[in-house]
Amino acid sequence: MGRQIHFRDRRDAGRQLAQRLAKFAGRKDLVVLGLARGGVPVALEVARALRVPMDVFIIRKLGAPDQRELAMGAIASGGVRVLNHEVLIRILDAETVLEKVAAEEGNELERREREYRAQRPAVEVRGQTVMLIDDGLATGASMRAAIRALRQRGAGRIIVAVPVGPPEVCQRLKSEADELICLVTPADFDAVGQVYDDFSQTTDDEVRAYLSEFARRTAAG
Repeated sequence: MGRQIHFRDRRDAGRQLAQRLAKFAGRKDLVVLGLARGGVPVALEVARALRVPMDVFIIRKLGAPDQRELAMGAIASGGVRVLNHEVLIRILDAETVLEKVAAEEGNELERREREYRAQRPAVEVRGQTVMLIDDGLATGASMRAAIRALRQRGAGRIIVAVPVGPPEVCQRLKSEADELICLVTPADFDAVGQVYDDFSQTTDDEVRAYLSEFARRTAAG
């Protein structure tokens, strides 16, 4: 059982997580990716502390038409698609349905890419050690999709780092990532927000502001 700790907000969680990740500070082959939206403020503080590049990584779930929470797969930054064949075989005319949903979610992913980066190029991940960060794990589905997408994009090594997650989900993800760091794994896990004093939704405007803040600080040295 992990320590029963609380975070004031996502940025506080990032600062505390960065202390656990100090061994990675200054590594030339490391990039930090924050899962949009909630993982971005956490990633900002980690990347600042470790003095490494940071970017946003966007995952859009491809939900089944009548059960949006049932994922047929996911699409991710860089045009990568990850499919859940166990779900697809249960859907009538699955290929047509999948393409329709993928087109809709692809438009949303492209919109976010444009808005968040403001013409800044994406950080290169091929051959790099990638640290994937979110504000916490619940089912782990988005993180699993992100890991698989980054494998397809040629990431050299993948480290998952989160402030909180249920013990069983963290254990399962250890077999998919090269390394997993989770600060707290409550035995009575109910929701990611239970360890946050402020877990209000991160907005698109805030994501843009965080990325701009990091870019300014990097440019200023």
